[in-house]
Amino acid sequence: MTAQGACILGCAGPRLTRRERDFFRAADPWGFILFERNVEDPDQLRWLTTELRAAVGREAPIFVDQEGGRVARLRPPHWRDWLPPLDQVAQNRKQAARAMQIRYRIIAEELRAVGLDGNCAPVVDLVQPDTHPVLRNRCYGDDVVHVAEIAAAAAEGLITGGVLPVIKHIPGHGRATVDSHLDLPRVTASKKVLRVSDFLAFEAVSGLPIAMTAHVVYEALDPENPATLSPTVIALIRDQIGFHGLLMTDDISMQALSGPLESRARAARDAGCDVVLHCNGDMDEMEALAATLGEMTPAAQARADAALGWRRAPEPVDIAALEDEFEALMTGAV
Repeated sequence: MTAQGACILGCAGPRLTRRERDFFRAADPWGFILFERNVEDPDQLRWLTTELRAAVGREAPIFVDQEGGRVARLRPPHWRDWLPPLDQVAQNRKQAARAMQIRYRIIAEELRAVGLDGNCAPVVDLVQPDTHPVLRNRCYGDDVVHVAEIAAAAAEGLITGGVLPVIKHIPGHGRATVDSHLDLPRVTASKKVLRVSDFLAFEAVSGLPIAMTAHVVYEALDPENPATLSPTVIALIRDQIGFHGLLMTDDISMQALSGPLESRARAARDAGCDVVLHCNGDMDEMEALAATLGEMTPAAQARADAALGWRRAPEPVDIAALEDEFEALMTGAV
């Protein structure tokens, strides 16, 4: 198979422009990601996902951030609304894993219906007393064993629904006290503390196909570079945490990172990231990024192909029965 471009790209609006279509055909990004600006209603979204795949001439994966709660690109009235994950877990901590599995199986059904087959979830970051509000209620808790159990269940719900899960934000974003969309978080915890908490949560789900890096500096590991750009941290993700799947960056245009976009992308690739995520749909930026990155390395392409091997037709399910079970779990009837 011909190698694809080492990037996942967005688009500007609810329909492709001719310039975007021509660019995607030439650049052949490995996949795409969509946001609220790309979503109007189910019919429109089905057409857009069809257009994107037609532009590259293959069944490229198309991702979205549909955690439910505050981070949801598909919203009512066309799609279900959900509690923030941390609030849902608090309602029935004992059976939180089953409830989250049902939640993501239902979300997967909605995503597949409009041509989306990748979801940037579950969030495996551990809540800390000072976790920044941008992340806090998107997490599942502060206990590493419980969080890992819930995350694995959430991923299973997506996989059985035919959607690729993306664990985030490896190796752990929960200790960040600033918003990485705007600033660079720095974590001062020791290697020992990180190893038995944040990193351990990801180790428990390290067999999943795709992970997204954290734009966070771990001073005990690499005081100069955020994980996304750090060969030291990427090596830890591979060797200590044991994640050998496809490693994608968080959005390369976030303000946690500094310097020209092309330099960031090169640094991420050189550090060991397989594909670079670019989210804002800016054509000039995407053209520069694609020219800088070129094709995936053979090793990255092999991991990308292996990740797509997890993509399968949804298992038959009675959604109404799942909704009833979920409601019973949330009201204490089960």
